Amino acid sequence: MEIQSEEGLLKAYDFLKQGNPDQAKTVLETVLENDLDNEEVIFAIRCSSFWIEYIKQLTTINDDFERGEALLTEWKSFKSFIAREEHPVDRTLYAVQRGIFSLARRCYSGLGEEREPVRRSEIYSRTGLCCKKLGEYEAAKNCLIEANNLQPGTAAVLAEMADCYALCGEDRKAKVLFREAFFLDPERIDISFLDSELICCLIRQVEKKGYTGTVLQEWIPVYGVLLGVFNVKRVQRSQEIGKLKQEIYAKENESKDPASDSSILTPRLINMYFRLIDYYVLSDGNEKNISDILLKIKILDPEIHKLYVK
Repeated sequence: MEIQSEEGLLKAYDFLKQGNPDQAKTVLETVLENDLDNEEVIFAIRCSSFWIEYIKQLTTINDDFERGEALLTEWKSFKSFIAREEHPVDRTLYAVQRGIFSLARRCYSGLGEEREPVRRSEIYSRTGLCCKKLGEYEAAKNCLIEANNLQPGTAAVLAEMADCYALCGEDRKAKVLFREAFFLDPERIDISFLDSELICCLIRQVEKKGYTGTVLQEWIPVYGVLLGVFNVKRVQRSQEIGKLKQEIYAKENESKDPASDSSILTPRLINMYFRLIDYYVLSDGNEKNISDILLKIKILDPEIHKLYVK
């Protein structure tokens, strides 16, 4: 019985890897008839059932890019569905992941050579994400590098690049890129697609502080510095620092408004202060300027100040 169940599971997993949950479910239901208590079979049936109707409905979407986007969006819903399962099975999830991201990659790959740079960057970025989810990290990096060349300094692309470097064991490059990405725009990074333990461990640590949603994403770079994850720094250009000081000034004024959202402004300002301190440390080492910024952090959040200076 065990041998027959295993053979059936492997056959079903092949269908799932091909993005065909309907056929997979048919095989699995046959296996279940002779092995009613097999939890892996039952779980695989639930996973297949989740996708069957959705994949059928994709044919109603005429645009390949939109079909790919729809699959990525539904993948996040699937992850929420799996989070409620008591005993998820890794090889089942692996088969489903291969199938869904293979389908998505085919959608993006079928778009041809788009002339508009922003759109081309998006296509390369999504293709890179799919390659990463399929374990093809070098291909993923190449796509993401091309996306960044076409549209430099996009937080989401830099974060995906960082994730690929981390998955390849290149932690130093990953740390630089993660820090850049989360400084530029934490809210534009879809952390649900990040896979490397380097960043996922940090996210879990910040979640333990009780933060969720957008607020969580704003605190990630702050704790990235405090916990030593974002500890690889680069020398910033003077024009970047000029812009940073202007942004700090604007945010400080905004924070004085009683109607402002301190849950977002506080971590954003601290992130900026850390960035400015990095500049002074790496350039002229101006102790007075550093002391002034540290005082601002202490006034804004004494606990963060204590963790930073210890």
